[in-house]
This record gives sequence, structure tokens and C-alpha cells, in this order.
Amino acid sequence: MKENTSQQKAILHKDGPMLVLAGPGSGKTYTITKRTQKLITKYNVNPARILVITFTKAAALEMRARFKKLMGDEGAGVTFGTFHAIYFTILKYAYHYKASNIITEEERYNLMRQILARYKDLQYDDVSEFIKDIYSEISEIKNQRLDIEHFYSSHCGEEIFRDIYKNYQETLIQNKKIDFDDMLSITYELLDQRKDILAAWQRRYQYILVDEFQDINQIQYDILKMLALPENNLFIVGDDDQSIYRFRGSKPEIMLNFPKEFKDAKQVLLDRNYRCQKAVVQASCNLISHNKERFEKKIIANKDKTAEVEYGLFKNQREESLKVVATIQEGLKNGKELNDYAVLFRTNRQPRLLMEKLMEYNLPFKTKDNVPNLYNHWIARDIFTYIRLAQGSRDRADFLQIMNRPKRYISRDSLQDKIVDMGKWQVFYRAQPWIAERIDRLEYDIDVLGKMRPYAAINYIRNGIGYDEFLKEYAEYRKMNVEELIETLDELHQAAKGYKTFKEWKEHIEEYTKELIEISSKKNEIKDAITLATLHSSKGLEFDTVFIVDVNEGVMPYKKAVLQQDIEEERRMFYVGMTRAENELYLYSVKNFNNKENDVSRFIKETKKAASKGK
Repeated sequence: MKENTSQQKAILHKDGPMLVLAGPGSGKTYTITKRTQKLITKYNVNPARILVITFTKAAALEMRARFKKLMGDEGAGVTFGTFHAIYFTILKYAYHYKASNIITEEERYNLMRQILARYKDLQYDDVSEFIKDIYSEISEIKNQRLDIEHFYSSHCGEEIFRDIYKNYQETLIQNKKIDFDDMLSITYELLDQRKDILAAWQRRYQYILVDEFQDINQIQYDILKMLALPENNLFIVGDDDQSIYRFRGSKPEIMLNFPKEFKDAKQVLLDRNYRCQKAVVQASCNLISHNKERFEKKIIANKDKTAEVEYGLFKNQREESLKVVATIQEGLKNGKELNDYAVLFRTNRQPRLLMEKLMEYNLPFKTKDNVPNLYNHWIARDIFTYIRLAQGSRDRADFLQIMNRPKRYISRDSLQDKIVDMGKWQVFYRAQPWIAERIDRLEYDIDVLGKMRPYAAINYIRNGIGYDEFLKEYAEYRKMNVEELIETLDELHQAAKGYKTFKEWKEHIEEYTKELIEISSKKNEIKDAITLATLHSSKGLEFDTVFIVDVNEGVMPYKKAVLQQDIEEERRMFYVGMTRAENELYLYSVKNFNNKENDVSRFIKETKKAASKGK
């Protein structure tokens, strides 16, 4: 590859800080490896004094492999690794930590389950989701170095959260374990307090190169600055327009403030996009120009070829999914391969209908994310329990599941037998006839449901029986987002459409669930397949043809994005998705999302016209 002028400027930089703004497809990996090579061959830097930091293990391995191809054994002493790997190496030397001191995901999960079991009044439905949410907040505290006393959890009361945090940390210490976030906080404390140890590592690594710098969080950056002193030979490469991990603590402000912190920093823009054709580059640049907090850039497409970005507006997700399927089928007839295609979405709950259509048309696909199975959700379990009862089940467990959903004030003690006798159950409440009447009404409702098709039955459960009202009360009591619960129910309701009998729908659900498990278990083995991914997990990937679906307000940008900084993050996410496309890009919106009318996303308009200057 022949270097362009910008790349040459970056590659030949020797001393002092440099900020390399690397747009999508601009050859940043090439630039980093070539600059590392020049430090050794042109400037006679000892390879052992060079440190190259990446964000993922895969990126570190790829960088090392590319560098080895370039240098052979001559550059063997260069260190390539992730932030966690580098900082853990420092801890190994200081505290003699071993890999066995790092708590595994399984150990972490089991530990939190044990801690949560102590809180009898703590309410949650899905323990795995709750644990994930709590760990996310623990990470935030550690990575941002926040004071636990001034932190307020979104998932449980402040006192309980502080107690959970304290128990978690104490158990780690007792078992001589650390988690991934501790690696950073302990390294920071060590280097801050032990200047002799810091000086040793500063002598060891005199030239530091960082890939994907826009993803850095505060504590990683604080340690990095300590290591780079006193020469500050920091060569940082990234794109503030692709900073999409604020939920993990990474902030584009860190990169934006780099020139202010390092007044003598040189700056270069890798402005040539070697990946995307002209129309994709133009549309993505139009979009991102609407962000205010960014480095202004002019990106140029290196490819002469151009094909207009295609926009589509469909009645609903079903029609949208059928159009995706038809377009892929047409492309396959014309010589394209399944691997050429990716379908991107904002959240991993969106693609269920598309996945069902891909299965129906025998189009193999693989998922980058764990897509939750709608039919395993606790709301789905409630609905299916009502349906089982309507089909004749009199199992005690089934009645226990739904008898107070909605609230009927029926006691568990009233059901002693494994098989429920409705008459006997009413007799139990002869002293409380108002509850006996509710049991009678439940029996009537179950009988009515048995005569209905699935779609009508769910409608009756929601409005006739009052399940929607139950969800609202349930969400209010547990401080949950009622909209998300209703959305799940809406999606399940829509999924029932078109099935004449419960038997037919059940067979479909079983087949879908079986395929989902199979795809999940073989996701690393499937080679030739369409890729389905969230915008987040599409980062770093590229495809000939990309579809971004459900480009609607409330989805992209996501409904929870209210503040300006959140909207800008959503726009960056969309920008990342658009720039995965090498040749063809399809942006699809729907008029009706989850059975509700929905506006086309503002991002669609923004891709067609850049923001005016000074806006």
C-alpha cells in the first residue's frame, strides 16, 4: 500500500505527543504498525521500549501479526496488549498476582447471587438482568473513581446498593480476587503512591501508541498519562465521531481535550476513506456534521465507484423484513455471497421478526450479540400460562403463576393439591365470597380464552382480564420502566398474528427457539451467513452491503436519549453503522413500530443535508 501524505506525516513522527484523527476505513492499523516500524528502523529505538495498546485482545493479536509480517523477528521486543493486560502485568510484578486471582464471569455471577439472596425484600424479575445492571453500576464507580456515598443506583435503594457494593468488595478481598475494574483502580493507586515503581515502568516504555483512543475511560487515561511522563511520547489514534461507549465510561471529551492538555501536540487527519464508496462517505459526513462536540473533518472517498444510498419506508417490520429478504435473494442470484450482507439495528430485541423470516426463507445468518428469546420473557410465560389453562391444564403451578396477575387477593395456601379442583377452591373461600367470585370469574375467563385464536386471546388477557393494568401497577411498585414491559407485551401480541390455533403458534415457537439455540451455540463456526448485529457490535466490521433497519424516532435515536450529549452519542452510533458499508447501504424506516405509529428518524433527513456552518 502506498502511503498518502497524512499517513506519512503520522508514520514519520518521532518525539512528543501526536493526535491522529483516523476516520472510518482510513488505514489506522497500517499507520500504527508502520510508525512502530519506523521508530525501530529509522530512529533506532529499542523495540523493548515501545508499547502498543489496543482495546480488545483480537485487535492486539491482529496488530502483532501485521507487525511481525512487516518486521519479522527484528521487532520481537515490542509489547502489544490491551489496557487490562498491560496494567495486570504491572500488578503481577508489584503484587505477584496470577491469572487465578482474576475472578471469572461464572464466579462473579455466583458471588452476586449469594449476596442478593441476603436481601429478602429486594424485588426483581430476571436475576441475570439485575446482576448485569448492578455490575454495570459497580464498574461505573470504579472506572470513574466515584465516591460510593454520592452514587445513586437506578436499580435499587441507595442503602441496599452501598451494602451490596461493600459485600462484593469484601468478599473479593477475602478470597484474594480482583475483577477487571480493580485492575485499573489498583494500578492507579500503585503508580500514584509508589513513584519508584512508576519510574521503572516509565523507563521501560518510552514510546506509547494507543489504538481506538476515543474508547478510553478516565482511569485508563490517568494511568496512561502517568506512564508517558516525562517525555510524553504519546501517539494516540482514534476518531471522536466513533466514540459510542459512554455507558462503559468512555467519553469523546477526553480525546477532544487532548490538544488542550498537551499544548505541544502535533495533529494529523487521516482523511481518506479506503472502505466506503462516495455516496456512503457523503451521506455519513452529512449526518455527523450535525454533532457540535467534535473535531471538524473533511473525509474523502478513495473509491471512484458510487451507488446512491437507498431509503425505504414500510408499513411495518413485517414488510421491512420481507424487503430485506427479497433484496438479499436478488443479490445472491447476481453472484453475491451471504457473507457480503449485514443487517444492523439499535437494540438486540429488534430482529426477532427478521430472524423468523430468514429462517422461513432458508437464509443462514449469524448474530454478533446474544439475541434474547421473546418467548422466554416472564411476560410471555404469564401469557402462555393463561393459554395452557384455557387448553385444559389444571396444574397448581400454572394457577400459582397467574392467579394474582392481575391482583385477585388469592392466597397460595388456598391451593394445596397438585391438580386444582375449581369447585373445591371456591369452597375454601366460602367465608370470603368476594374472593370466591373472583375464582369463578377466572374460570369464566379461562373458558372464554379457549374459544379464541391466539391474537384475540392475548387481546382478551390484556383488556378483558386486565393484564395491562397489572403491568402498570407492577412497574410502579418495583420502580421499573412500564413502557418497556408494555413494548414486550405488544411485540408478543403482534407475534401471535396470523396463527389460527395455539397448537400452530406453539409449533412455530418451538422451531424458532430450537434454531436460536443452535445459532447461538455455533455462532463462531458459521462461516457463510448474513451477519445480524447491533450498531454497537458492528464497530470494526465491514461488509459489501449493509441494511440499517427501523430508522425511526424512539429507536434511532433511542427513546432514552434526551440530553444533547446522548443524542450526539446516538448520531455517532448511526454514523458507525453507515460506515460499515463498502458499496451498498440501505436505510429502512417503518410507519408502524410495535403496533404504534412512529415517525421516520431525524437521522434520515440529516444524511441528505449537512449542518449549516455555525449552526
